[in-house]
Amino acid sequence: MSVETVEFPMFFVAGLSVRTINKNGKASADIGNLWQRFTRENLTEKLEDREGNELYCVYTDYESDHTDYYTAILGCKVTSIEYLPEGFTGKAIPAGKYNVYTPQGKFPENIAVTWQHIWDTAQGRIYTADFDVYDVAGKSFEEIEPKVYVAID
Repeated sequence: MSVETVEFPMFFVAGLSVRTINKNGKASADIGNLWQRFTRENLTEKLEDREGNELYCVYTDYESDHTDYYTAILGCKVTSIEYLPEGFTGKAIPAGKYNVYTPQGKFPENIAVTWQHIWDTAQGRIYTADFDVYDVAGKSFEEIEPKVYVAID
């Protein structure tokens, strides 16, 4: 699995959110439900301030680390979170240093494998905000090419 380290500027994300935990398949089910609702209701179109065509899944507001509760937000990068559609959550993602993982294999299984690898091996995580970026333009669900960004010190 390839990993590179990058500096990423602060940005805003807006979308649907859920408070979840990585136990007993809860996060997988909760985030899967966000994906279903977001795509079924075509919620991207409701975000007038969006930047680019990628989808983001942000993991933030960690109670402690990846074994405890956190908030997942599935949505889009936006220029502002001042005025959001009803039911949307906005979050400023801090600038910082991130390890970037490029999952190999078929989506969405490759995301689960990548996160398991991160949970087992990642050093120096700071648990501010981690995120996945999904290039979805013109691709079928299985062809989505994700990148995983993990905040480090």
